[in-house]
Amino acid sequence: MTVVGLDDTDSRERGMCTTYVAARLAESIRDAGGAVERLLLVRLNPAVEHKTRGNAALAVHTDLDAEAAVALVDDALDVAETGDPRTNPGAVVADCDPDAVPPQVATFARDAVRSIQDPIAATTLADVVGFARRQRGNGRGMIGALAAVGAWAAFSDWTCEHIAYRERERWGTERAVDAESVRAAAEERYPAVWDTVDSASGYPVCVPRTPCPILYGIRGDDPAACRAVSDAIESEPIARRATFVTNQGTDVHLQDVEIGTVTDDSAYRVTGDVTEPPETRRGGHVFFALSDGAGTLDCAAFEPTKGFRDRVRALRTGDRITVCGEVSDGTLKLEKFAVRDLVTTERVTPDCPTCGRSMESAGRDQGYRCRDCDTSADEKVPRPLDRGLERGWYEVPPVARRHISKPLVRGGFDAPTHPSR
Repeated sequence: MTVVGLDDTDSRERGMCTTYVAARLAESIRDAGGAVERLLLVRLNPAVEHKTRGNAALAVHTDLDAEAAVALVDDALDVAETGDPRTNPGAVVADCDPDAVPPQVATFARDAVRSIQDPIAATTLADVVGFARRQRGNGRGMIGALAAVGAWAAFSDWTCEHIAYRERERWGTERAVDAESVRAAAEERYPAVWDTVDSASGYPVCVPRTPCPILYGIRGDDPAACRAVSDAIESEPIARRATFVTNQGTDVHLQDVEIGTVTDDSAYRVTGDVTEPPETRRGGHVFFALSDGAGTLDCAAFEPTKGFRDRVRALRTGDRITVCGEVSDGTLKLEKFAVRDLVTTERVTPDCPTCGRSMESAGRDQGYRCRDCDTSADEKVPRPLDRGLERGWYEVPPVARRHISKPLVRGGFDAPTHPSR
């Protein structure tokens, strides 16, 4: 077997897409007499500064010999958008089975999903293990290319995405996709297919808004269901299609740590108590503070998370929760949270047992009294709270979901779930 890893062929302004380059490379491999076992789409650390839209790296698993694959890779990199100085393509060709890469390469793949990596470290490791490599520009694409090679051995939870590509002359123009057909197909195949439409806004999140070659991408756990949704969508002509195995929707980027060890530019899952109540700030962003006794962390639900912010606003000081998200500038950007324990009572001024009216303070540290009825109470009393939350997991809506973040509908969580569609 041969594994070909690719990364950083696209541009924020000029378009292109590394999935498209990988799909074209797969066609070239088949034309050369090779078989393609799978196309792998690997989402790397979402906190990387130089990413385009989703920080994706690609791998092609094939039986074509490595030497022949290298020649095809050179041609594939020629379509990269290197006119953008921020586009620095890289490719790695490994002459081994995808699940038999050297262990240090699998470790590199895990690290590239969870932290910032260095291109020099990637090129050095590729050379040490004897993998062929190709690069353009400063070689930053080598990070994703090597990570894509090691990903199959590094991870075990995989989903799929079926991508339809546009005709070349339509790139950069408005996409013609019938939204109603998308909604109907998505509803029929849910939950095997997820994050196709944002139900609150009706927006088809499967249709990108960038000048890339993708017409739409259908994500889910069942590749046949994803293809069926694609077949049911009414749209402009499709130039080519490809189905990818991917780590999208897996939460593999999250690290379980204590709050005191959290650093910027990585994503975490941490548990603590709400120590400052949610505050809505300018722009509609909602902030609160979380502490586990060893550290305190600011958490935020930003405006694009829409109705999810109401779940966050319902939190109270003393609630115990688990939060998930990327940390930047010392603040965790919420992707989901789980309510572990809720504050269910509040202490209030007691009512007079005779007349039912609220008592008044009798003075500092002297309790409360009703002047009319001459009754008294020593302290405030507990009163049940009507909470707008239940125990379990809450998530941002599909329109705000990170590619790699696991939708609650996939299951496997440690508490009840309240999925957002």
